[in-house]
Amino acid sequence: MDPVSVLLSVVVCIFLYKVFYGGKGASQNFPPGPKPLPLIGNLHMMNMKKPHLTFMEFSKKYGPVFSIQLGLNKAIVLCGADAVKDALINHGDEFSGRPKIPVFDQISKGYGVVFADGENWKVMRRFALSTLRDFGMGRKTIEDTIVEESGCLVETFKSHEGKPFDNTLILNAAVANIIVHILLNHRFDYQDPTLIKLIKSVSENVKIAGSPIVMLYNTYPSIMGWIPGSHKTVFENFQKLSNFLKETFTKRRDQLDVNDQRDLIDAFLVKQQEDADNTNLALQFQEKSSSKKFFHDENLKVLLGDLFAAGMETTSTTLRWGILLMMKYPDIQKKVQDEIDRVIGSAEPRLEHRKQIPYTDAVIHEIQRFANLVPIVLPHSITEDVTFRGYFLPKGTQVIPLLISVMQDKDYFQKPEEFYPEHFLDSKGNFVKNEAFLPFSVGKRSCVGETLAKMELFLFFTKLLQNFTFQPPHGVEVQLTCGDALTSIPLDHKICALPRS
Repeated sequence: MDPVSVLLSVVVCIFLYKVFYGGKGASQNFPPGPKPLPLIGNLHMMNMKKPHLTFMEFSKKYGPVFSIQLGLNKAIVLCGADAVKDALINHGDEFSGRPKIPVFDQISKGYGVVFADGENWKVMRRFALSTLRDFGMGRKTIEDTIVEESGCLVETFKSHEGKPFDNTLILNAAVANIIVHILLNHRFDYQDPTLIKLIKSVSENVKIAGSPIVMLYNTYPSIMGWIPGSHKTVFENFQKLSNFLKETFTKRRDQLDVNDQRDLIDAFLVKQQEDADNTNLALQFQEKSSSKKFFHDENLKVLLGDLFAAGMETTSTTLRWGILLMMKYPDIQKKVQDEIDRVIGSAEPRLEHRKQIPYTDAVIHEIQRFANLVPIVLPHSITEDVTFRGYFLPKGTQVIPLLISVMQDKDYFQKPEEFYPEHFLDSKGNFVKNEAFLPFSVGKRSCVGETLAKMELFLFFTKLLQNFTFQPPHGVEVQLTCGDALTSIPLDHKICALPRS
């Protein structure tokens, strides 16, 4: 039989299996949605490069909760701040699951924190939150580390002497050094070949993960696994990162001092040792160990990869958007600089300054909202049968929270499609929170590094605006278009960082 016939036979078999055994989620009281075709579902209706745009259009017809079928997989989409918050906060437990996403499941095997589910996810998330808090988030020591790194960043920008340069790798390196400090108690030079290799692997994966080929892989993994394509590069890049991380913590195991834990790796290895001691004690008394062991090498490897990738890519890309928007709107840039000059002067920007510079704080928030870095949150799944907004959602139903619909919700933002810092200011110029500002998502699956990211964005951005005026190269018009990727990455561009006197 020729290869094409084999593939068609596989597709038909999978389809028939789904029809007879996989009809879960198609109850009469399921959310409405566009009519699917056999085998492909609604794929023929999708903008494969920017699926969130298709979902936004569907929501106009079907409302804030609707169903979609991608290939043979049925899911519901949540649109608008009210629906997303209702699901992820008011029904947080029921919406806290994570379905298996084939391309990421191939990498993580259900370990780590981002793509894990069930008890493993709960244990790893709890460990990650407590350890990030102990070694970084909210502590004076990590603020000092960010301040010191921001000084290195400024010197690197100055070295370009106001001439055009691409700031992508530099910002990636500066932000990566903060999470590396927490994870590995180490700092890389910006030109270190190991750091550059790791950054490029993560950045390439982010771009590929949002491509049509990966969307097809996630829809038809049993077929696409046999077909060559860029999805294979995702696995290769993860292996590079994985090899480095495993080599690092293997060396550290021999140097471990339980009374002097320097970073997340040490904290994990101590937990791992405690697990081993408990097991040995149980064996000594001829008893079965009562608890499942979660602190093993595979979990550590994937957890480190999760935190490195998330901790580097999103914050550095937000800073790139920030500089791009300052070049696009020089009047706003000038107002930020005037406020920094008036309040901070030439002193080092500190977190304590945040409340004293409300316009700058509003601009940083609006950069995050406008950039809308993660237009579609990673899919959730229903952990138990639930009735939500009048619809019955069976356990296992996939859920797609559409974050772009939250950050552009007209009920909460006066000018949702414009860059408008006044979204976060009252009539007197005081900073005000907005209930629909959810760049880190919300609920039990919200970003574990949210506090750290907020610290980095504020300290790096204020330091850069204190020291530079950003302009596009001569004759170049600033473009606010983003590329096709898992996150909203700006198109390649160069900047001019003019030192301020």
